Amino acid sequence: MQFQPNILPLREQAPIMDGWLKTRLETIIPELMERENFDMWIIACREYNEDPVVMTMIPATSMSARRRTILVFAKNDDGTVDRLTLSRYGYAGFFEAVWNPDEEDQHECLARIIKERDPETIGINTSTTFAFGNGLAHMEYNLIADAVGESYVSRFKSAERLCVGWLERRIPDELYAYPRLTEIGHRIIAQAFSTDVIHPGITTTDDVVWWMRQTMHDMGLEAWFQPTIDIQAQGFSFQAINADLANARNVILPGDLLHCDMGFYYLGLATDQQQHAYVLKPGETDAPQGLKDALVDGNRLQDIHMEEMKVGRTGNEVLKSALDRAKTENIRPQIYSHPLGYHGHAAGPTIGLWDKQGGVPNNGDYELFDDTAYSVELNIVKGVPEWDGQDVRIMLEEDAVLTGGQMQWLDGRQESFYLIG
Repeated sequence: MQFQPNILPLREQAPIMDGWLKTRLETIIPELMERENFDMWIIACREYNEDPVVMTMIPATSMSARRRTILVFAKNDDGTVDRLTLSRYGYAGFFEAVWNPDEEDQHECLARIIKERDPETIGINTSTTFAFGNGLAHMEYNLIADAVGESYVSRFKSAERLCVGWLERRIPDELYAYPRLTEIGHRIIAQAFSTDVIHPGITTTDDVVWWMRQTMHDMGLEAWFQPTIDIQAQGFSFQAINADLANARNVILPGDLLHCDMGFYYLGLATDQQQHAYVLKPGETDAPQGLKDALVDGNRLQDIHMEEMKVGRTGNEVLKSALDRAKTENIRPQIYSHPLGYHGHAAGPTIGLWDKQGGVPNNGDYELFDDTAYSVELNIVKGVPEWDGQDVRIMLEEDAVLTGGQMQWLDGRQESFYLIG
């Protein structure tokens, strides 16, 4: 029977998300501007060419930037921050509308506000490191620069750390909700990896992929990438699959080790999860011990990785220490974890890439902060005696949060295989 979570109607989701937004604007913005030493932050973009940050700062019913939207955060001497909008339609209750289109040009208004407040450090969204901090289009920059003049252009500074800090931080209400999102993902995977969906010898990996995608859609969830299902089996290794993807078997058979990767958006937040299932052969009641031992190694790498994720450490520091520890325990590891939040591959420190296990320049040099969420993504390789020593790759991905200085799973993790058959 298909799992039916209680997904709220869009009309009920909107006030929840707007409540979160108001709290975030009131609490996170002043702290960030103080922490990063900015007096003003300007965010400007046009409809259908939105800055990735602006779409997380406007109400749930605002579907785009609408013409040109300019948001201004201006820090006061007492540490409070005024939130201003130079937009034709405004965002009542979230930003104070300060532009009258009938009386003043939009950029003249911006220039006037800047001159009146005379900020020393002005943040603009340009970055060579983070895509999330590089949302200011070239022409938008030119229009702003021409309007404010060279004396204020000289005070412009990349606001990349403001962008990342805003996007990565989770408020308590978001952290209360996040475990439910990850639970929904786990429940979808559990049903996908069952005889409700898979009939060995008939069902293909594509069948399961589209079942997952359709199920998310029918529930009212938005998949943020096409799910994947892949097979490993005796004589059918991950190396062979990667070498000949076009001709790889996709019919699921007894004895297969299955792997999935799926994620969705709900209430403006993303999930990202990978788990495994084993298809029982006739007469089997469990997976081969060698496969279970490989999963134990995968769980151990998760433990090590979580222990090394500490506030103040950079992504590259976490990567190196976790890999070094795992190798001393004779684990064959790879780590490629990433932040999670408004986006699936979200803002924050990169902790390895599958092709950069020696560290990731720049993105990996960003440090971990409290109240941030992560997709703990990794794999281990281990020989399986029952498969004549063939290497198997256990690929795990579970969602977790760093809060109160400690890492914790949002809804547990996989410690045993789903069994099909």
